[in-house]
Amino acid sequence: MPWNKEIATTAIESGADALVVDKAEDVKRLGRITTVAPDGDIKPGTDVTECTITDKASENKAAQLGKHKPVIVTTSDWTVIPLENLVAQSDHIIARVKNAEEAAMAVHVLEKGVYGILLRTTDPAVVREVAKLLKSTTGTVGLIPFTVTKIQPVGMGDRVCVDTCSMLSDGEGMLMGNTSSAMLLVHAETLENPYVAPRPFRVNAGAVHAYILMPDGKTAYLSDLATGGQVLVTDGKGTAHSAIIGRVKIERRPLLLVEAAAGKEKVSLILQNAETIRLVGKDGRAISVVALKVGDEILGTAFEGGRHFGMAIKETIREK
Repeated sequence: MPWNKEIATTAIESGADALVVDKAEDVKRLGRITTVAPDGDIKPGTDVTECTITDKASENKAAQLGKHKPVIVTTSDWTVIPLENLVAQSDHIIARVKNAEEAAMAVHVLEKGVYGILLRTTDPAVVREVAKLLKSTTGTVGLIPFTVTKIQPVGMGDRVCVDTCSMLSDGEGMLMGNTSSAMLLVHAETLENPYVAPRPFRVNAGAVHAYILMPDGKTAYLSDLATGGQVLVTDGKGTAHSAIIGRVKIERRPLLLVEAAAGKEKVSLILQNAETIRLVGKDGRAISVVALKVGDEILGTAFEGGRHFGMAIKETIREK
């Protein structure tokens, strides 16, 4: 605001999730994207509210509003009005920022970050810079080395290939597990091999029942993934980003059970029994499941508590 076609176009091309405008029809001519406008998909005052912070009272008001709906928070200086206070009290704070530095501060505050970023700028370069910051990484996943304790063919079953709309890199993969308490990092099909051409957009993920870690920290069954959804991609250092699902392939294949342990933590996953299926070693390199040996160290992650409908909960749940 006021309407700037160049900024709107740059935002859409950079992957913005929504545009805040005076008239939604201006945006609809450019592409399909959520609009925040009186005639838009999200209506100011009804679906989202705004609050300008000038003192402690207005800060408390913003925190209270943010308990019920998303609230766009504006201040003249985030270093004077601590964003931590708001994020600690509400999960629906949208910080209005003017550059990448402010955006970076907002997404990392209290480790969990704000609910959203609203960028106001007249410079397309700033739009691209902020978009790159927000879209390049989802955060980090704490990876630990597990020692392989068991490798066993288990017969035929249905496995899932997750084909993304991104070209994944060596060392990247997705986190999957037979249980939601611990998962292994399954490497993407980026490597050359004598049998089939690389498919760097693909992770041959595991059997249909397995859990996969999602970008929002929840889990989903591999069988529930669908075109247009998003999955979490993680490298051997735990740096993570999201990728769009282009296709999910479920096919009947011979399967292999892999079990591993890290102290008291145990993890297991059923994968396709084929040379092209790889886990990630402690050194970050891919290891084919046909070359995997008891005693090898592979990367994964472990969680506390249980999960209900994919959400982490503090409840005693046994999975085995």
